[in-house]
Amino acid sequence: MNEYTGGDGGEGFIAMFLGAYLVFSVLGYLFFGFCIGKILEKAGKPLWTGFVPIYNLLLLIEIVGRPTWWIVLMLIPFVNFVILIIVSIDLAKSFGKDVVWGLLIAFVSVIGLPMLAFGDATYQGPSVTSGS
Repeated sequence: MNEYTGGDGGEGFIAMFLGAYLVFSVLGYLFFGFCIGKILEKAGKPLWTGFVPIYNLLLLIEIVGRPTWWIVLMLIPFVNFVILIIVSIDLAKSFGKDVVWGLLIAFVSVIGLPMLAFGDATYQGPSVTSGS
């Protein structure tokens, strides 16, 4: 008789994989939260706001001069991608940077956000003044 005595060790691999995923997820959250917090801090907001999901996006929309109801657009699939690009470009312009910086923030945020957060860029006010 062959008795089943347990798994073949795959559970250990899965546990290790999920543990590593959890660690990298938390580190990523802390990294991006800190970068967004530093950007918001340059605009006169508290650093801790960078770590609060949705609220940090609301503040980013606010400091670039877009209407706060745009947060609703950030919750709609596919539309949110277009809004992210627009807000990223506006964010770059609010710090005296050009459209290329905005595209860097939108598409390669792991490079663009820290450069904006820890670089010499200073907040110059909302880039959109019409309220559109």
